[in-house]
Amino acid sequence: MIGIVDFGSQYTQLIARRIRELGVKSEIIPYFALNTEKIKNYDALILSGSPASLSEKDFPRMDKKLLNLKIPILGICYGMQLISKIFGGKVEKGNIREYGEENIRIVKKTPLFDGIPQKNKVWMSHFEKVSSPPKGFKITSFSSNNLIASIENEKKKIYGVQFHPEVHHTDYGTKIFKNFLFKIAKVKRDWNLGKFIEEKISEIKKEVGDGKVIMAISGGVDSSVTLALIKKAIGNRIYPVFVNTGLVRDKDIEKIKILKNCIGIRIKVINAKKIFLKKLKGIIDPERKRKIIGREFINVFTNYAQNIKGITHLAQGTLYPDVIESAKIGSGSSKIKTHHNVGGLPEKLKFKLLEPLKFLFKDEVRIVGKKLSLPDEIILDHPFPGPGLAVRIIGEVNEKRLNILKRADRIIEEELKNEKIYYKVWQAFGILLPVKTVGVMGDKRTYENVIALRIVNSLDGMTANFSKIPWKTLNNISKRIVNEVNGVNRVVYDLTNKPPGTIEWE
Repeated sequence: MIGIVDFGSQYTQLIARRIRELGVKSEIIPYFALNTEKIKNYDALILSGSPASLSEKDFPRMDKKLLNLKIPILGICYGMQLISKIFGGKVEKGNIREYGEENIRIVKKTPLFDGIPQKNKVWMSHFEKVSSPPKGFKITSFSSNNLIASIENEKKKIYGVQFHPEVHHTDYGTKIFKNFLFKIAKVKRDWNLGKFIEEKISEIKKEVGDGKVIMAISGGVDSSVTLALIKKAIGNRIYPVFVNTGLVRDKDIEKIKILKNCIGIRIKVINAKKIFLKKLKGIIDPERKRKIIGREFINVFTNYAQNIKGITHLAQGTLYPDVIESAKIGSGSSKIKTHHNVGGLPEKLKFKLLEPLKFLFKDEVRIVGKKLSLPDEIILDHPFPGPGLAVRIIGEVNEKRLNILKRADRIIEEELKNEKIYYKVWQAFGILLPVKTVGVMGDKRTYENVIALRIVNSLDGMTANFSKIPWKTLNNISKRIVNEVNGVNRVVYDLTNKPPGTIEWE
């Protein structure tokens, strides 16, 4: 077992995920919950990054004695800075910010970098720097700005890297974790997603007991896998509900029928389109949209659940990126946005929450879905936000604007599938902008809406790059949208990566 000490980094669970990929079980523990008794459960510790600064008065910290218990330790970014400070090194604000891709130069042979080229690319995200390592620690690499990029105390088996090996932008990140796990900590590979399914089924049985579960179904992979997993645990004591908010696509309704047949369970369909559109009337702020949608979801579930005796839990297909960006896990994470199935929930919920997938990423969920025999049209479909098209319409949501976006979205998917590109990219969709532009159609001046096209490649949704779609495909999409969707006279392509942008626009 590897203990991952969480100091509030957006990437803490990504570290856990990388460890799991290598076949080793890991557990995240907030820094304030770590003690000498708890450490006995772990074969090694990894200290996460943090949005905090060591120059702050109340920076997240840990006792020096916890770092002197003779188990291997790897500090990442803030973790390396904290190690340096605890052992007497010097950490200060830098004159140079290092954010994004950076090159490092290895200057000392170390087991952590075994088999890695002397010069390689990493992903940095820091302003403070270790200007002088502690006594007994040696510098093992520098960045191209000549800043300390890694340190080690081989005798104590304590290592620190200023960069993030957990993100795929770091070329040899997986190799660094392999070296730490198998050459330094000498742990064994004994964990996989098959074990995850077994453990979760057991946990769900224990958590629910003799109770009943009401489940939000969207037709997407997250909620579908959640449903399949819970049904495997408690049978027909789960009551799945599909709420047609009016914010879904036509194909989402079709996927509900597929899901019903392959899992073999009745799915209640509730048409609540009028309710949601009425509540969203005049609402422009994206956070308010999300919270309104989250609240109305709960209201619909509560009203429906009153007709079923014994409902004790509300199940949701929450994944870890939702939790991370809503800053609900860990210690001091910075909130990026509220997800309707995380931050949109009321404080006093009538049911207990059941979120069996909340520590997994999308590609891991797809593997679980495959193991649970779900069909490819469910497993391989692109991620779709819980609040639906409401967060792809910038500004007010109404039926007219929804219809414009639905037609554009259908064209985007059809063209990408025609070119056999759809399943090769992580996500592809349109965004309806709250601006109009001048155009010329049929020798007449037009003044109509703009659709922004967003297509990205990603491994886990935590980082993403815009997809370099062939010009022919982009041209076909643009021509069809302008010709076939009344009310649109311009299509633009979003070239922003994540970070600095997010995948969705709201």
